Amino acid sequence: MKKKAHSWLIGMMFVLALAVTGCSSSSSSNENGASPEDGKKVTLTFMHLWPAGSSKQHYMIVNDIIKEFEKENPNVTVKTEILENEQYKNKLKVLAASNELPDVGMTWAAGFLEPYVKGNLFAPLDDVLDGGLKDQFVSGTTEAYAVDNKTYALPLELNITPVYYNKEIFAKYHLEVPKTYEEFKHVVQTLVKNGVAPIALGNKDRWTGSMWYMYLADRIGGADTLKNAINGSGTFADPGLIKAAEEVQNLVKMKAFIKGFNGLSNDEAKAEFTNEKAAMYLMGTWDLPQFTTNEDIPKEFRDKVGFFKFPVVEGGKGNVDSWVGGPGVGLFVAQNSKAKEEAKKFVRFFVEKWGEQSVTKAGVIPATKVNTANVDLPQMYIDVLNELNKASNITLFADVQMNPEAAQTHLNLIQSLFGEEVTPKDFAKQHQEVLSKTQ
Repeated sequence: MKKKAHSWLIGMMFVLALAVTGCSSSSSSNENGASPEDGKKVTLTFMHLWPAGSSKQHYMIVNDIIKEFEKENPNVTVKTEILENEQYKNKLKVLAASNELPDVGMTWAAGFLEPYVKGNLFAPLDDVLDGGLKDQFVSGTTEAYAVDNKTYALPLELNITPVYYNKEIFAKYHLEVPKTYEEFKHVVQTLVKNGVAPIALGNKDRWTGSMWYMYLADRIGGADTLKNAINGSGTFADPGLIKAAEEVQNLVKMKAFIKGFNGLSNDEAKAEFTNEKAAMYLMGTWDLPQFTTNEDIPKEFRDKVGFFKFPVVEGGKGNVDSWVGGPGVGLFVAQNSKAKEEAKKFVRFFVEKWGEQSVTKAGVIPATKVNTANVDLPQMYIDVLNELNKASNITLFADVQMNPEAAQTHLNLIQSLFGEEVTPKDFAKQHQEVLSKTQ
């Protein structure tokens, strides 16, 4: 399987590095080695994953918040490093192995977070939540970043994953929004017959394909089946999970996804959708700005975009109001930062300002509570918020639920499944083997 040995080696090196990490290094700098308490100039390093090109609104908000923080704290300078999603994850591993994490950075929840916590690399942030900040978060969001009842990051986003679609293309071929999986397959078949790529998918990044598998697992096996297989109370040999893997390969055989999808990045696939070369695109609500407020994307196209919930499968146990999603990225503070108090102050400031600005400037759903009555929002954003309010379940992204070794195996297997390089039964078997070793 592609990259499997390489990913395993990197994972093992990472785990070993965490095990031997010391407490001698620091990622922050200040003049003459002074601590921030003595009023000397302090530089905080902040690494995030919202480049100006692909995440313009996010990027602008981050810069605005930093400027405002620096104005209120004239002794502090915030220096940023910005990487796209996959590059960010890889660099975070490298920096963790040498104990050179930035003072403040971004992390994901649950299984992604745990090795950093166990390696004593992230500082607890419960003191930051004191004083009323915890009450500002949507219930259940900060808990996803807790290990042993201590909170190690503060979430910025709360995401669900709809299927975006091009209303004009649907209308051209007299297609209705599908409510059942059979209707969805009819949409795919009609588009293929007319020479239109049904679905934009960039599965080089693999987590993108994982979401398709997760939805099929949910709709066929029910909301808890995949989660139970991951946490060990169930198994990947569950018939619903094997059937979900079979359906992924059925979609591939139907030519549901754009040509070359397994070698395309998510950004490349998104471009196929925004250039109207594909009719549908399954992605988290972090991309809502692309279809609502991002003026770099023509309004003519944004007006054509709608969304629908992943359809129910006849005979399946899933609910149409069950979503793949969960809290998005959160901010951590490095345990070994020499400017830890300033870093915590920046994180609190960022969370409060982000909640205020991300709604109106970027159409983002923040992890903090929003009074929609007081905010002028695009209609699609309001519709998504309404769906979130009536969600029956939100299943956290599979690779985030897993520990790093199992997550890498899962992602590699997803690419192999979509590439028809592994059978659904072997897909299930290899998941079970790695989870049995690491649970």
